[in-house]
Amino acid sequence: MTKHATSRRKALAWLGAGIAMPVLAACGSAAEAKSFPVSMSEEAWRKKLTRAQFDVLRKEATERPFTSPLNEEKRKGTFLCAGCDNELFSSATKFKSGTGWPSFWQPLKGAVGTSTDYKLGYPRKEVHCADCGGHLGHVFNDGPKPTGLRYCMNGVAMKFRPA
Repeated sequence: MTKHATSRRKALAWLGAGIAMPVLAACGSAAEAKSFPVSMSEEAWRKKLTRAQFDVLRKEATERPFTSPLNEEKRKGTFLCAGCDNELFSSATKFKSGTGWPSFWQPLKGAVGTSTDYKLGYPRKEVHCADCGGHLGHVFNDGPKPTGLRYCMNGVAMKFRPA
């Protein structure tokens, strides 16, 4: 990736997050309408999660780029859903995308689901936890081999368990 492309990505990420965070925090989650193995009332989720986690996982908000400590996590281990502890990604599939969010080229088998999101006026593939339906981020077709995918995840929606 060129330096220009990385700078453009960073600028778009900051702009998108600045606009999207307040708007998306007020929106309901499409995943809330589906049935998942882990289910709680909105009140129970609010008690369990921090405000930032609730806004992202339950209301499909986006955390500000370059704010998650998981961006710099380099140890071997597993990234889990902050809402239900579902194992989502192996550290072996994490890569530095330059976007400001933890990125992976592949989730663990059966760990996530996807749906189409039109909130920014164009289709994007939203990624959610397969167990609780929590919003994790989006997947794009500009990642590294072998999949060519970039699972761009909100760090606040995950936690890390070292190997």
